[in-house]
Amino acid sequence: MQSISDLMAEAPLLDGMDQTSFDLLAGCAQNVHYGEDQLVLTEGGPADHFYLIRKGNVFVEVDLPGRGGVVLEALGPGDVLGVSWLIPPYKNTFDARAGGEVSAIRFDAVCIRTKCDADPALGYSMYQRFSGVIRQRLQSARIRLLDLYSLNVD
Repeated sequence: MQSISDLMAEAPLLDGMDQTSFDLLAGCAQNVHYGEDQLVLTEGGPADHFYLIRKGNVFVEVDLPGRGGVVLEALGPGDVLGVSWLIPPYKNTFDARAGGEVSAIRFDAVCIRTKCDADPALGYSMYQRFSGVIRQRLQSARIRLLDLYSLNVD
């Protein structure tokens, strides 16, 4: 059986992180599992966790009037789920649903924010790592919304 640190070491987000910071994060982490169609995040709900997906797929969805839930992005092994934990008011901006059996490492956001406040090096490292994720997600959402808009133009 692998330790949480062993599982975390497989995550691209944490590549190159110094051991002290890595160990601080491990104290806020646990291995979790979700079944098919289970909600992992709920839009408007508290952003009290973020996830490193280990196995399976998670679909990030937005509810569009008249169309229901529309998938903005499919996330899989190695991807990060949940960036709203980092930005006040700490509310999820999308739903996220398991697309089958999912295994992930879940991080307690309050624990991480507290450790980031106490250790500026950890805080800076997390902001650097998540700013890249946020940039990528904004670009993906932009492209997906352009695709959705073009479907409605005809």
